[in-house]
Amino acid sequence: MTKTKFTELTGVAVVTREIIGDESVQLAAVEYDGDAIRYIANPIEAVQLAAVEQFGYAIRYIADPSEAVQLAAVHQDGDVIQYIANPSEAVQLAAVEQDGRIIQYLRDPSEAVQLAAVERNGFAIQYIHNPSEAVQIAAVDRDVLAIRYFKDSWFDAEC
Repeated sequence: MTKTKFTELTGVAVVTREIIGDESVQLAAVEYDGDAIRYIANPIEAVQLAAVEQFGYAIRYIADPSEAVQLAAVHQDGDVIQYIANPSEAVQLAAVEQDGRIIQYLRDPSEAVQLAAVERNGFAIQYIHNPSEAVQIAAVDRDVLAIRYFKDSWFDAEC
């Protein structure tokens, strides 16, 4: 974190490297503005968590976030999953349970994630490549108009 940015965020006028490196000061800064994490080199997990809880998009500035940090970020704003490399199924589920359309940011989601997405929003089916019959049924159960996004489905074969 630069001295100028630190002063701006915390109001502390006399800034030294020791103050900027102090974890309690870092924590105070990200609790005030989660985006401040971009100015902190190698923040500890507690600072990372506080940052993403205040501003989910702060995850963009965290190298290799833990699953706990990822979950906190998607709970704050599900759309941030697009900035998480290889999210676990638990993180994916937490994101799509907020908004099923978030599945569009996921590469090869499991059937469980697909089901959670369409159960939340039937129109999420439009972002799923080759949905299973179960996923298609769940999408139509949620919203019958979701059928318009079906391509080469088992529905076509029975009509």
